[in-house]
Amino acid sequence: MGTETVRAQTADEVTERRREQRGWYFYDWACSVYSTSVLTVFLGPYLTSVAKHAADADGFVHPLGIPVRAGSFFAYAVSASVIVSIFVMPMAGAAADRTGRKKPLLALCAYLGATATTGMFFLDGDRYLLGGLLLVVANASVAVSMVLYNSYLPQIAPPEERDAVSSRGWAFGYAAGSLMLVVNLVLYSAHGSFGLSESVAVRICLASAGIWWGAFTLVPLKRLRDRPTASAGQTSGHGWRQLAATVRDMRGKPLTLAFLLAYLVYNDGIQTVISQASVYGSEELGLSQSTLIVAVLLVQVLAVGGALGMGRLARTYGAKRTILGSLVAWTVTLGAGYFLPAGAPVWFFVLAAGIGLVLGGSQALSRSLFSHLVPRGKEAEYFSAYEMSDRGMSWLGPLLFGLTYQLTGSYRDAIISLVAFFVIGFVLLARVPVRQAVHDAGNPVPDRI
Repeated sequence: MGTETVRAQTADEVTERRREQRGWYFYDWACSVYSTSVLTVFLGPYLTSVAKHAADADGFVHPLGIPVRAGSFFAYAVSASVIVSIFVMPMAGAAADRTGRKKPLLALCAYLGATATTGMFFLDGDRYLLGGLLLVVANASVAVSMVLYNSYLPQIAPPEERDAVSSRGWAFGYAAGSLMLVVNLVLYSAHGSFGLSESVAVRICLASAGIWWGAFTLVPLKRLRDRPTASAGQTSGHGWRQLAATVRDMRGKPLTLAFLLAYLVYNDGIQTVISQASVYGSEELGLSQSTLIVAVLLVQVLAVGGALGMGRLARTYGAKRTILGSLVAWTVTLGAGYFLPAGAPVWFFVLAAGIGLVLGGSQALSRSLFSHLVPRGKEAEYFSAYEMSDRGMSWLGPLLFGLTYQLTGSYRDAIISLVAFFVIGFVLLARVPVRQAVHDAGNPVPDRI
């Protein structure tokens, strides 16, 4: 009788865990539309055109009196949003661990970002400063929300499930991005049939991402549950002091720090490619907005299969080897992008296919691999440091991209400069003994890692 009770409880726990995991997937479904439709497709070219409309005769705008080439404004705005994230993320991670209540903080960040994104409907004329401000708020909000979202992973999935659960989350996000891009493509391509100007169609696409983000965030807020943490209720140490304490704690786990350093470098390259690809396609290659939408849609569709496929590869070869293989693919693909001929959408689609196959998997497996390196009870503060490496420190790439263009006037030179991030990241990751790192974190070592 007692055994039957234990079995029933175990079955109930598994059912509850699956329900929570499905709710967790839906935050990727909610917020990834922002990353896809806004950051990757529409906002870069559109904000660049708005900045050019406001530029002086020499092609410069002057935010805060600083001369900035209009073509670099978007890249600089992305860098600024990341710097803001650096200041906010440690406080969010510390507050989550101190209170044990992640959901209210997740809701605050999600709806602040969704509101800013919806507000992009009012970005027209020469309002490039408004566009930059809304981008900073939305981008910082999604970054901080991902600290909280990612920190659920070790709590809702045992070690043997994390690669698969993380990969499914990314797949959900790319599936949502694909669906919204199809709607965007129809609206943008046929805007005249709907009685809309091109500018209004773009602004509707931007605002719809914010509405989507806010609506589907309700699912994870309903299904995820808060858990008390080892530091819940403590009042000492918050914000930057908490981050400093986390880094000091990590000094006792140098292999975890070594992984974060490698991830900081190669992910900086990934994030920059995501945010600047449409600008490169429109400004350097002369491709139409419709072509860019189709290319990003191709990335999204292939990224779903790529994330799930690389998750399966990780079960055979281990997450580390699979990530290393993806970095080789990133390097080859990005190098090929330098030589793409202008006005040739077919070759741009080939490049997009290459990116799509490795994009989701390299990010999903990095997240799940790091989850094995997190000491129990310190999920939020460690994932705050992880998110600093993910979105919070990904300002060097956009800054390098923007500076290279400002100095050379060539987007080709800007795009090829990013290869260094993948090469250096590969070398750093290859040197990390991940099995020992998992053991040093006090966690069970999976058969394949």
